[in-house]
Amino acid sequence: MPDFEYYDLNVQGPLAYVTLKRPDRLNTLGLGPWKEIVLVQDEIEANPDIRVVIIKADGDHFSAGIDLHDLEKVDSRWVADNIHWLQRLNSRWQDMNPIVIAAVHGVCYGAAFEMIIACDIRIASEDARFSIPEVRFGLSPDMGGSQRLPRLVGPGQAKRLIIACDEIDAREAKEIGLVEIVVPRDQLYERAEKMAKRIINNPPWAVRFAKKAINASLDSSIAGGLLLEQIQSIFCCGTEDQNEAIRAFFEKRKPQFQGK
Repeated sequence: MPDFEYYDLNVQGPLAYVTLKRPDRLNTLGLGPWKEIVLVQDEIEANPDIRVVIIKADGDHFSAGIDLHDLEKVDSRWVADNIHWLQRLNSRWQDMNPIVIAAVHGVCYGAAFEMIIACDIRIASEDARFSIPEVRFGLSPDMGGSQRLPRLVGPGQAKRLIIACDEIDAREAKEIGLVEIVVPRDQLYERAEKMAKRIINNPPWAVRFAKKAINASLDSSIAGGLLLEQIQSIFCCGTEDQNEAIRAFFEKRKPQFQGK
């Protein structure tokens, strides 16, 4: 396993932990962390055994967003040459086969906010705080925030958070649909791992198709989405895992899935 500067990647069978690890800088993101996260994602996608990824962070806070010192170094030309690459970093979490869970505590601002809304499930500790303040710095969210956030919380809430730069706590984040689960701080990783194990215990192909079908529903017509459901049903019906799930149910035992 490569030794990373800004992250730890810890793979435990079907579960991978990605940990932001520069708490002395509030786990801020920027050119170095973004270049390195590509390598982390490459490692994950090269390992077909990984079924779930949990993204978490060392220290008191998840991430304060972009390092403003890095922001000072770029101009419109640099953005034009690199913005598609930056957007693709978050899209990879959304598109990859493993289910990606963000376990968030403390502050989660800006670029980190845009990263977690590209994840599949978000679990927050009670002390978590969320803000997407790009407008305050003369910008607009450009790593997917303006597109993914309305799909999660609706256009009105998205405009409030983006245009007014409102900061919200974990309770309000759950109320508006930004996060799915809120727990006490000392239960955050336990709850994320419990969710991960529930997913891992389900048939791999069914989980993979479910993720892709739900993602497609946000961008496609009902007809297109129903066609995708037809395809996954044709593929999954009669697989070894599907037959094993039924046998295990009737035999009152834990199923043993092979991804076949």
